[in-house]
Amino acid sequence: MTLSTILTRIDTDLDNALDRLMELLRIPSISTDPAYKADCAKAADWLVEDLKSIGFDAASRPTPGHPMVMAHGGEGGTHVLFYGHYDVQPVDPLNLWHRDPFDPAIEETDKGKVIRARGASDDKGQLMTFIEACRAYVAETGKLPCKITIFLEGEEESGSPSLVPFMEANAKDLTADVALICDTDLFDANTPAITTMLRGLLGEEVVITGPSKDLHSGMYGGPTINPIRVLSNIVANLHDENGRITVPDFYEGVPELSDELRSQWEALGFDDKAFLGDVGLTTPAGEKGKTVLEQIWARPTAEVNGITGGYTGDGFKTVLPSVAKAKVSFRLVGTQDPLKIRDNFRQWVRDQLPPDCSVEFHDHGAGPASVMATTNPAFAAARAALTDEWPNPAAFTGSGGSIPVAGYFKTILDMDSMLIGFAMEDDSIHSPNEKYDLRSFHKGIRSWARILDALSN
Repeated sequence: MTLSTILTRIDTDLDNALDRLMELLRIPSISTDPAYKADCAKAADWLVEDLKSIGFDAASRPTPGHPMVMAHGGEGGTHVLFYGHYDVQPVDPLNLWHRDPFDPAIEETDKGKVIRARGASDDKGQLMTFIEACRAYVAETGKLPCKITIFLEGEEESGSPSLVPFMEANAKDLTADVALICDTDLFDANTPAITTMLRGLLGEEVVITGPSKDLHSGMYGGPTINPIRVLSNIVANLHDENGRITVPDFYEGVPELSDELRSQWEALGFDDKAFLGDVGLTTPAGEKGKTVLEQIWARPTAEVNGITGGYTGDGFKTVLPSVAKAKVSFRLVGTQDPLKIRDNFRQWVRDQLPPDCSVEFHDHGAGPASVMATTNPAFAAARAALTDEWPNPAAFTGSGGSIPVAGYFKTILDMDSMLIGFAMEDDSIHSPNEKYDLRSFHKGIRSWARILDALSN
């Protein structure tokens, strides 16, 4: 047996692989809506039966919410844990879809053929690339290439309330040499990526109260403190003239890029002007001295996501408000401690309050960044395997977002994760008319076959 025979089987079986994906996409497994509880269970059961047909020992495991799918198979080589999720986002607004979101189809676009359906990219199409690679191995060789555990969640799109308790209770069944997560993007259409840095996230809501009630601005304006003005000053003070965040000790644990990683990123040819131009902007507004790509992937941020106070309805009302609110999020990198930053931020706000104002805070979650140990030989092997499949060399990249499960694999199971996905930025995940490029699906299967071949050796 050679890898080339497995890749040939993948090519010749593509139509059947698409038929299987279409079956899964027809199941409306919307996890956040109780009306679709039975459909989530149906999707889990479908995956269990499909995995059993390949030779996995698979089962649907109950949780207080939707089931987890667990499967074990193979032996030898690097023991990998593959994670994906079978639940999908709601489809609203339905009137903006060009077709029934749960009636999948192959469509021709100006960029090639796409699979159009809810969940096509996030995450059913992605997780099926891995399962199809396993299927090709078993069909061609009679066995899996190495020891594989598959872990498919049914609540990722609704906050993963059962995930941590399940992982803690089943740590022995889940622990492997390395985790594989297929819920990310290609860098571009021809450049695969292994995401090795994920930013953490801290969310805070600040509520500042001044007078005991809303006041007439003609009668009280001037001598009376205005909470909106106080809050505006605090928000304005979050950054200095160089774009750096002014919260005390904020940059503790923020690493500098290695020369090797900086060279990889420079080689990607990221177009700052195009990136900003796509959203109607022209000038980078972040930290001075840092490239746009570095700001997105490797630097922390503080952003105001919403601010309210006073009268915001139609027309005009001359009110001096009692309360002003702001929602602030911090994206974190390296070893920044979200709990310490929360304490420092709250004290920093309190220190700026004038007389007659009080503040309260509401917590909206706190999670650290994830930085993978790319010295693990599995990372180099996977990078080489991806490079063999795609036109451009694979790169170790960062991500501006947060994927909590990667952090949990590290903190609960002491495993690093390789985040390897084949989605495109224009896939419209979470939006109407979600799609997954047929090329991504096909080359994604071939990519996993190459990676599993490399890890088996």
